[in-house]
Amino acid sequence: MDAGKKRDRKLVLEDGEEYAGYAFGAEGERISEIVFNTSPVGYQEIVSDPSYTYQTVVMAYPLIGNYGIAEDDFETRTPTAGGLAVREYNGSPSNWRSVKTLGELMEDFGIPGISGIDTRRLVRSIRDRGSRLGIMTDIGTPTAEAVEKIASYTPPHDAVARVSRKKPEVYAVPDPEFHVVAVDCGMKQNIVRSLNKKRCRVTAVPFDTAAEEIEALRPDGIFLSNGPGDPTDVGPVIELVRRLRGKYPIFGICLGHQMICLAYGGSTYKLKFGHRGGNHPVRDVRTGKIEITSQNHSFAVDPESLRGTDLSVTHVNILDGTVEGVECTRDRVFSVQYHPESAPGPEDSFYLFDRFISEMRSARHA
Repeated sequence: MDAGKKRDRKLVLEDGEEYAGYAFGAEGERISEIVFNTSPVGYQEIVSDPSYTYQTVVMAYPLIGNYGIAEDDFETRTPTAGGLAVREYNGSPSNWRSVKTLGELMEDFGIPGISGIDTRRLVRSIRDRGSRLGIMTDIGTPTAEAVEKIASYTPPHDAVARVSRKKPEVYAVPDPEFHVVAVDCGMKQNIVRSLNKKRCRVTAVPFDTAAEEIEALRPDGIFLSNGPGDPTDVGPVIELVRRLRGKYPIFGICLGHQMICLAYGGSTYKLKFGHRGGNHPVRDVRTGKIEITSQNHSFAVDPESLRGTDLSVTHVNILDGTVEGVECTRDRVFSVQYHPESAPGPEDSFYLFDRFISEMRSARHA
């Protein structure tokens, strides 16, 4: 596809590793953390997932863009990903649902892309040496200059504040059975759809909404969403869990899971290269059942830090033994590190929404 075209963009990592390719998407230079995703499909959901704020995603699957962009497949209408790196970009999609190309979407939201690079080599580098900062820049930028720019860059800590909504928004359903207040830390839209399907009216609120404001909404349960960045940066939500645990059933996923663990006295750490893809096997330690899960996170919960807290581990990652789920049955609080709404199984993890419904029903009649 790029035959005869001159390479015009490159990706340089903080240690000087360099990949020359072709520009697509938005123009300009961008510094961000370089991570990889192993999913063969779902690039639109990945690019529009707020959890990729300040991150450039390297797609392990080689052909990206072939089915274009569909109106119904966004996770957020204002994508904030740092960039996208692919082996081969298809700017002529074939799909009756497509309304624009991936490159056009990225232009609209200022997301630069690079194609024509050896993504196998780059994924292997991240796997072996860990995630690192990188800069997407013009092909003519000297490598030493690019590395110097990265060295002078200070990673931001406002990722959740950047992507969280600024005012409450209600997602109504006919004849709702429950009212869920969803704390938006960068929430994917399919989470709202999943709760609506369970007859839940959802009120999505900003991440820094006070406990008193949430109580005034008279929720049946509280949901803590996914989101970008380091969970220790999101103090308001950690304090919110401390204030409201035991008063309402609370269900958290991904970043929400990490913040629940921090609220109960646990700690988190950054993984070498994170978990990002649609095929991560997770074992329910109570039943022995294996779930195939969708994941997207850089941080994990330290299992040793949970000793002596009121949380017990419910799920573990089969690949590396990391904590994938916890619960406090007394407080009706539970969480998972993965994304049950993403349906990679495709229905392996939907039971978690049913559990949330059950907890809210039990609390109502307690």
